[in-house]
Amino acid sequence: MPRHKTISDEQLLDILIELVVETGPDGLTFARSAKACGLSPAALVQRYGDREALVEAILMRAWEKLEAETAAADAEAAPTPEGAVNLLMRLMPPETAERDATDGLLLLREDIRNPKLRARGAAWIGSLANALGGRLSHDPKEATRLGWEMVALWQGAHTVWAFARQEPAGIAIKRMLDAWLERR
Repeated sequence: MPRHKTISDEQLLDILIELVVETGPDGLTFARSAKACGLSPAALVQRYGDREALVEAILMRAWEKLEAETAAADAEAAPTPEGAVNLLMRLMPPETAERDATDGLLLLREDIRNPKLRARGAAWIGSLANALGGRLSHDPKEATRLGWEMVALWQGAHTVWAFARQEPAGIAIKRMLDAWLERR
């Protein structure tokens, strides 16, 4: 007789996203995961099989949540260049900038190494570039070029801020995006 799940996969993975951010993918164990979510290590093994599959499931859930947040930001942002900046700033809240610039790199490393996660990330970047490009130009070719440029600038601005830290992340990154808009 199958057992009834006391916690849904989505709830479980949402809890474990925070744990994997804290420990990094290499530091995630079934014992730590069990302690964080209240299930036994055996129950987690039964659901996911091995640690690599658990890490992949957690990071897939993180992509799912980012895709939903991106869709919401896209739906709410004005169809203007300023709307493109606002969309990106919503995806990078200043209160998580420090964590994203440090601990988030461990997750990004895993996303790049795992082919399924890398494909998910590539699809997200493509849809984000399209959402931005449509706010920057009505010409399809130009919109594609500008959307990809803006994504690259946004990610680069976050990296530059992580090293320089001369002002708060939100201010520094928005300033770089606004300056790019003025020059394009």
